[in-house]
Amino acid sequence: METLLSTGGRQQSFAIDEASQIASVRRSGSEIARKQGLDETLTGKVAIAITEAATNILKHAGHGEMLLRPLACGDAGGIEIIAMDKGAGIVNLGLNMQDGVSSSGTYGVGLGAMRRMADEFDIFTAPGLGTVVYMALWNRAQDALASTWQAGSVCLPIEGEDVCGDAWAVASDATTATVMVADGLGHGFLAAQASEAATVYLSSYPDAMPETALWESHAALRSTRGAAIAVARIDTLAEEMRFCGIGNIAASTHHYSGRRQLVSHNGIVGSNMRKVQEFAFEWLPGTSLIMHSDGLGTRWQLDQYPGLALAHPGLVAAVLYRDFARGRDDVTVLVLRERTLH
Repeated sequence: METLLSTGGRQQSFAIDEASQIASVRRSGSEIARKQGLDETLTGKVAIAITEAATNILKHAGHGEMLLRPLACGDAGGIEIIAMDKGAGIVNLGLNMQDGVSSSGTYGVGLGAMRRMADEFDIFTAPGLGTVVYMALWNRAQDALASTWQAGSVCLPIEGEDVCGDAWAVASDATTATVMVADGLGHGFLAAQASEAATVYLSSYPDAMPETALWESHAALRSTRGAAIAVARIDTLAEEMRFCGIGNIAASTHHYSGRRQLVSHNGIVGSNMRKVQEFAFEWLPGTSLIMHSDGLGTRWQLDQYPGLALAHPGLVAAVLYRDFARGRDDVTVLVLRERTLH
């Protein structure tokens, strides 16, 4: 089984409030690109994409935020770039995607250029709902995009902490995927130590069923603060998902036929875990799984955002983070879906 992404999936966050900040984001993006094996040409594209995205934030919204993360899928390496704002949004997206068109009276090459340079590109925007742009650039795009699954996430520490106490992992092959989100108690290094111990277990035993994964994580976390953990395992051949959770990791599935909220039991993995119960649910093509720590509020509905339910999982995670992060805790949002061909 191939591990798609794991604890290396935490982002760097950059405030975009003035033009002088763009250079810092560009330098960080170029460094990530080189470390992930992108050549000079691709690293140059990364720099251009970041510059265009940040410039658009300042031009159209005045301020916003950018997230950068290294990507890995098998032997392919890449970088993810997310740009988000709460500006007025774009009224006519199709028109504004054309080169030479700009609502601000300047030469509007930004969105079209970003779409051409990125191996994966998606955008959410609507009048009054701001704009979020998702881009991924890979050194071996054909290999990365051949994966059955798409995973998107936001994983960031509370303000003032350098290390996020949350962690997540996804392991998959062509017909199965195992997903874990862990929230270590508290914040900072000791919280991260607990959450990472759980994801290390999943990376070592990716075929473990959710109930087994929780009991084994319970033993592995004994010497740590403990964590809230939820695990899901999807089998597309059986059209089944099995789920097990301890603590306050929220999880739900989303399909055009409706939303299903998944149930976790009280307790702390590694400390106080009395009842572990694995549930089985139907998994249909087109279903999305969304899991998040309590750093994200729970009063969100995908249907508040036209078209978002079908967007790239990374875009879904970013929009939910932008609008529902509580700001007083580490936050993780993980979205998983089978890849669809457009």
